[in-house]
Amino acid sequence: MKKLFRDTKVGKFLINKVPSILGIVGDVLPDAGVLGMVKSLIEKESVEVLPKKDKEIALKLLDQDIAEMQEITKRWSSDMASKSWLAQNVRPITLMFFSISYVVGWYLNYPLEAISGVLSLIIGAYFGSRGIEKVMGDNRHK
Repeated sequence: MKKLFRDTKVGKFLINKVPSILGIVGDVLPDAGVLGMVKSLIEKESVEVLPKKDKEIALKLLDQDIAEMQEITKRWSSDMASKSWLAQNVRPITLMFFSISYVVGWYLNYPLEAISGVLSLIIGAYFGSRGIEKVMGDNRHK
């Protein structure tokens, strides 16, 4: 599931410690390049701004965020490699279901706050993951 950098473990930690880093990358979706840049910014930050202990904590949290992203990518790659039709198509089916539910809810004038948040996460995860799959070499959905 894609979340903005400021919503990651390290992002939440850095909000009060080094807001200047969050000003640079807080509103972007984290990927390997962004996380690598953040690691470099953390390592280069002066001890007066970010004490050594806080640097260590931030780098550990960053490693946890990187591991989480890698595990999600592995899980999605495993789904795509599965011989099960449902495992391969669970994300597009979920996207279609919530998209149709949103349109029907809008048409019938239902409150859409809850479903719009979930739909946003699904769209971000689905289209973000398609980019990862294309980079990793999965070209089944060209």
